[in-house]
Amino acid sequence: MTTSVSNGVAAGVVSGHAGHSDHVSPGEIAIGVIIGRTSEFFDFFVYAIASVLVFPSFFFPFTDAYTGTLYSFAIFPLAFVARPLGTFVFMTIDRLYGRTAKLAIALFLLGGSTAAISFLPGYATLGTTSIALLALFRLGQGFALGGSWDGLASLLALNAPRDRRGWFAMVPQLGAPLGLIVASSMFAFFVSSLPTEDFLSWGWRFPFFVAFAINVVALFARLRLVESPEFVRLFESRDLQPEKAIVTIQQEGRTILIGALAPLASFALFHMVTVFPLSYVMLNTPERPASFLIIETGAAMIGVMAIIVSGYMADRFGRRAVLGASAAAIAAFSGFAPQLLGQGTGGEVAFMTIGFAILGISFGQSSGAVASSFSTQHRYTGSALTSDIAWLVGAAFAPLIALKLATTYGLISSGAYLLSGAAATLIALWANRELAGNRNNAMTTMSMAV
Repeated sequence: MTTSVSNGVAAGVVSGHAGHSDHVSPGEIAIGVIIGRTSEFFDFFVYAIASVLVFPSFFFPFTDAYTGTLYSFAIFPLAFVARPLGTFVFMTIDRLYGRTAKLAIALFLLGGSTAAISFLPGYATLGTTSIALLALFRLGQGFALGGSWDGLASLLALNAPRDRRGWFAMVPQLGAPLGLIVASSMFAFFVSSLPTEDFLSWGWRFPFFVAFAINVVALFARLRLVESPEFVRLFESRDLQPEKAIVTIQQEGRTILIGALAPLASFALFHMVTVFPLSYVMLNTPERPASFLIIETGAAMIGVMAIIVSGYMADRFGRRAVLGASAAAIAAFSGFAPQLLGQGTGGEVAFMTIGFAILGISFGQSSGAVASSFSTQHRYTGSALTSDIAWLVGAAFAPLIALKLATTYGLISSGAYLLSGAAATLIALWANRELAGNRNNAMTTMSMAV
């Protein structure tokens, strides 16, 4: 039965409802992945945009705009810090009560934490308690994200036709620019149509309400796939079962580390072209928020197209080649592009356009670059931990570091962060090649011995 299911998926046979067919196509898995990732990234960007446009004055009115933004960015990474802990806890829930229970709890916690932020009174009402509650709910978002790993991305990669693995690897990454497009458009509408006082009082809260609603819809869409008999058999046949996180770390620690370093170039660039430029432009130029959000929306559309192109490139040239070339492009970008943000609207458009084009190529192939190096027993948990650590190291502190460097030493200095990420990616790709070579040699030796 396992062979039948796997072959059916690899052949791309489209499944009907349960009872009509035992086969599930990569296309069906892809739909579930895109829905889930878009909802998660929409949550992420709603918070990120509010961190620049709202939180500095709403929660930190006792200081200047620049310092308030730094304080806001200091709370921003808490979600990434809590995410690995969430993975530890929710993997236990997964083992004891199943993937459905884990997803339901995690996504309601994610949506609840996001919605709770929208009800928070500001510093003027609660003082430092409002800041503490913001930090608490931010931790809740990250903790919940640790449990939102449904394994569909790994399932998609494992069941993709061999000659189209690059194409299916880019599918989960589409959720990032799609989530940004919706979030930026929504904030642009509210910030442009409401007086500043109304926007800062209540207008900014609506995107958070919408985030909760989208999470509920995404939950049911994902559960419909995950709990279907066809998918249960696929998870079992591909050994995508939860393992104890501590055991996975003990046995696959090196692979997790390499996997976390491999996407650092794209993850660092991710925040350098999404969160950081909005903060720098708002603090240092006369550009209005709505205008820059529109630029960001247009650039994100280019990012969508670039991610799609990355799928074609990876299938033709190989994923490691695409990641290596894009890391080199990011290193070059870090040497001149940040200065464009100080060159008016034209420079901002150029920075965002070039940045998202490079980001799309890199980010499109960054997920699970070394997933195949995991043993089957640890692939499910190992992939989740790898993603958690990569985001923590590569992206969590990027807005804070980049803004501090740019303000203190000039825009060009913020490129140093990008350069370090590019170097880490190139080192990780080399290490992964060595790891893969050692494992292949070991398998050959075993075969000869047998």
